[in-house]
Amino acid sequence: QVQLVESGGELVQAGGSLRLSCAASGRTFSSLAMGWFRQPPGKEREFVAAIDRWGLHTYYADSVKGRFTVSRDNGKNTVYLQMNSLKPEDTAVYYCNADTPAINTNKNKGYWGQGTQVSVSS
Repeated sequence: QVQLVESGGELVQAGGSLRLSCAASGRTFSSLAMGWFRQPPGKEREFVAAIDRWGLHTYYADSVKGRFTVSRDNGKNTVYLQMNSLKPEDTAVYYCNADTPAINTNKNKGYWGQGTQVSVSS
């Protein structure tokens, strides 16, 4: 079993930045591909970004490419999502996801955290 705890969500103005963190436990962190999904109000959960076990490869949804950066620190068992140039449409609950062995872009797979709210005001 994998436990995931997100943090860092808050209210920010459009154009601002936030960094989300997700601490993982319960399994060797370097065995997990990690990712971020989000669920905007009234919409389904959607893929945002993912990173492979070694931090060598990253993948992004088109809507966040060039603005968001996913990274990981295997020594701290933590994955990050740096979000820049935030837009009101980025408002959502952001969820951390873990899967093994490959990157997961499927909202119905893997382990999940409880989510952290990001709100972007215009």
